[in-house]
Amino acid sequence: MNPLPFIVERSIIIEADPALVFSFFTNPERWAAWWGAGSTLEPRVGGAIRIVHSNGFVSTGEVFEFAPPRRFGFTFSMQHQGVISPEDSRVSFTIEPHPKGTLARVRHAVADKSVAALLPQGWRFHLSLFANAVSNLVNADAPKLVDAWFGLWTEPDSAARSTTLQAIASADVTFRDAYSSLAGVEEIVLHIGAAQKFMPGVRLERRSPVRHCQGTALADWVALGPDGRQRMSGTNVFVMRRGRIESVTGVAAVAETI
Repeated sequence: MNPLPFIVERSIIIEADPALVFSFFTNPERWAAWWGAGSTLEPRVGGAIRIVHSNGFVSTGEVFEFAPPRRFGFTFSMQHQGVISPEDSRVSFTIEPHPKGTLARVRHAVADKSVAALLPQGWRFHLSLFANAVSNLVNADAPKLVDAWFGLWTEPDSAARSTTLQAIASADVTFRDAYSSLAGVEEIVLHIGAAQKFMPGVRLERRSPVRHCQGTALADWVALGPDGRQRMSGTNVFVMRRGRIESVTGVAAVAETI
């Protein structure tokens, strides 16, 4: 390989296990989920890579390093005042364990100093897309978790509520709204039981698609009385870590007194 003197290094912490993060270098569908529809990957030394950018430009290159689960490198054509050939642009990724999940490091070497000046912003953007693609995969069940949470509020059996909450949330899950500031499965289970006692027959229904980004999900809801009339409405903010609910914050607008 020809020497490339100008080097830019960036890193990002991704809240997922290293093996899952590295799968975005081995699974063509996940590679495309990161880089964009139509992007392709052959996960082997000498394999072709293709990246379809949002502006229509297509980058091509070849894998020169494939060492699961830690290292992945590829040549990478670019667009800047013309086309920069793959031979003049090399990208190396290192995947390392981190207390919060994974530390992904990228080292991009190029032949042209003016191109190197553009790389920090480019990788700031593409690493953010990487983290987002991983988060979307980790939290793919976010709608199911949200619906299970709302279902807890009409579950009459405390043991069943506890079992469900332990399945969908962390042990130290927190819940906050205008009437609550709670931590832990047991406290939330007891709180739901009290809500059922003092607001009999009231149920929660999700009234919007779940909107998820980087581990935070939003869901609109209504509270319906035994007669089916709306009593309250609002939005819950769910924070999720590695596919489980870590916290829930409810922001409600009171329609009428229950």
